[in-house]
This record gives sequence, structure tokens and C-alpha cells, in this order.
Amino acid sequence: MAKPVHVEIKPKYPDEPIERMVKRYSKKVKKAGIIAEVLERRYYDKPSVKRRKALKRRKRVLDKLKKTKRNKKR
Repeated sequence: MAKPVHVEIKPKYPDEPIERMVKRYSKKVKKAGIIAEVLERRYYDKPSVKRRKALKRRKRVLDKLKKTKRNKKR
């Protein structure tokens, strides 16, 4: 089991709106990767499937970087 992640939000000033606090909370949760981890652990993936997905993701990112570098040279 992964180590617990504690996300705490306190008002910056006494009259801070709740909506702004919720927005800061959701940003912290997203940055900590809590939602992504929950979605990832939702189903079991075999190690071979995980490797395949990682390779596919890496190839996609590298292709995107090559494409942006090519466009910057023009």
C-alpha cells in the first residue's frame, strides 16, 4: 500500500470564498496525483500490459517533441 497523502487547505484570509478554497484543494489533489492513482488502481493490469502502455505513451510524447522541434526550425 502506498504512503498516505495529506492535503490540507486553510483560508488565506478570514473572508475567503469557499469556491476559491475548493479550487485550491482540487489543484493540490491533482498535483499530488491522487485521482490519477485511484483511476490507475481501479483495475489490475498485467506487468506486460503496463510496459506496453508505457512504451506507447513514451513514443507518443517523443513524436510530439520531434514534431514541435521541426515546426520551430521553420
